[in-house]
Amino acid sequence: MASRAVFLDRDGTINEEVNYLRQAEDFRLLPGAALAIRRLKEQGWLVIVITNQSGVARGYYTEGDVAAIHARLRADLAQAGSGVDAIYYCPHHPDAACGCRKPGTLLFEQAAHDFNLDLAASYVVGDKQSDLLPGKRLGCGTILVLTGYGKSELALAEQQGWQPDYVAADLYQAAQWICSESRNLSP
Repeated sequence: MASRAVFLDRDGTINEEVNYLRQAEDFRLLPGAALAIRRLKEQGWLVIVITNQSGVARGYYTEGDVAAIHARLRADLAQAGSGVDAIYYCPHHPDAACGCRKPGTLLFEQAAHDFNLDLAASYVVGDKQSDLLPGKRLGCGTILVLTGYGKSELALAEQQGWQPDYVAADLYQAAQWICSESRNLSP
């Protein structure tokens, strides 16, 4: 039987958006993020982070720095009694035209393969249209959070005519909605 997952963007969704997070010391969870992830896990969801990290290709930081930031993310979540199942990231420059950089779907497809996921029963949560487009393409539910770049992205969405399935104030509200929407689905 296939599992279901909630795919989360990292910067601006789980942690504060700082425009190229370079060091683990600068990592700060957004209020309610750890609780949201814990609630999803308690409800039987796999929680998978998928993040673009073009700062590697741009020379702003190294893959070692990304690993340190992800270790900090895991430690901060663990301290709050929470955690994620996996983290996938794209280190490539936007001009590289790779399939793993969002809005590409490759990392989502890799996670679906690795975890035997039912994408139609899964959700994607992020603060940008580029976070949500892979979800739309793969048949996932999509939730735009108004943290990070979310407010400006919502205005853009209205201008361009694209619409997420739900708009949430933050990750906690998104998790509440997911748990409410899926209460009749079996994990």
